[in-house]
Amino acid sequence: MIDKKEKSLVVIQLSGGNDAMNTLVPYTNGIYHDSRSAIHLTEDKIIDIDGSLGFHPEMGEIKKLWDQNKVAVINGIGYPVPNRSHFRSMDIWHTAEPDKVGTEGWLGRVIREIDPKGENPVTAVNIGQGLPRALVAPNVSVASVADVETYGLLTSVEEEKVREKMLTRFSNMYGAALGSGPVMDYLGQTGIDALNGAEILKVAPEKYESTIEYGNSQIAQNLRDVASVHKAGLGTRVFYTQQGSYDTHATQAPAFSKLWTELAAAIQNFWDDLKISGDDENVVMFLFSEFGRRVRDNGSGTDHGAAGVSFVIGPAVKGGMYSRYPETRAEALEQGDLVPNQDFRGVYSTILENWLEVEAAPIVNGTFSSENFFIFYSRFVVHGVWVH
Repeated sequence: MIDKKEKSLVVIQLSGGNDAMNTLVPYTNGIYHDSRSAIHLTEDKIIDIDGSLGFHPEMGEIKKLWDQNKVAVINGIGYPVPNRSHFRSMDIWHTAEPDKVGTEGWLGRVIREIDPKGENPVTAVNIGQGLPRALVAPNVSVASVADVETYGLLTSVEEEKVREKMLTRFSNMYGAALGSGPVMDYLGQTGIDALNGAEILKVAPEKYESTIEYGNSQIAQNLRDVASVHKAGLGTRVFYTQQGSYDTHATQAPAFSKLWTELAAAIQNFWDDLKISGDDENVVMFLFSEFGRRVRDNGSGTDHGAAGVSFVIGPAVKGGMYSRYPETRAEALEQGDLVPNQDFRGVYSTILENWLEVEAAPIVNGTFSSENFFIFYSRFVVHGVWVH
């Protein structure tokens, strides 16, 4: 059963602003076609879902999971007063603070709640460069490596260079937002611990066995690393990785197709890998991007928009459409953008309370809601009220 093992969350950040309208395509909508003469997808190309909406043609592997009722599509996701800056909008998603610059990542708070004494340095693992702001919080350690398999082969000198590079990158990324004092405090208190956690991950490739042949794309290799760490049984509860860039201002059609070809295949490989070994039922995957794209194309691609689309995937998910597909009529748009109708903090809250069994309000800075997209309710939530 699903509750035999501790539940884990795999977060995939689609960096750059994924185009929601060409991900989940309203192919029967005339406004869609009229607004996107350069990049619209016709009915003969899309993967139909319900007679009016369809997946991008390169999302066939996602459709297979959809047909198994394992994919929840969250339409119209965003937040009030959308910001079209990559850095600021991503920061809002990372900290759940739309009204001010936050100092703690939402997942950093989750990690602190799950492991308050910091007993497991690999409670959270980032696969990729640097350390995403979502994972940052005082006195919280996060293991971060670019490649689990090759990290274990580095010499001590090479490891030290990797450490120095990562610490420098972290300081450069967040020094301006947090101030040099908090950054140095974080690095002094937990930065080295975070890197030391990577040492523990060296055992994962040694234990890892799989018959699945992942692709050569970076996201495929990253998800293979996530699978290897999860299977190693190190007690990791939160995994984080990212793919991009979805900032498709120009030549969107080929770039977008390539991104989703690689992502969809990698996701299918990941779930096949876990299912074969019986490690899939205690994992949920969450895909998000900092914003969607504008309704009207620019002749070659699309510019920064507002409402987007997110996905929650796994055996514990009650597959289907959630929230409303945003209105495309001109009078319903704001500055040419689809208007969000589902606050992302509500989706976070549902994941936190019904999956990770963590009280959401202190983590997302308030009370927000979404439809429940899991096949069950947490025993800690009764009629929407948190039970202490």
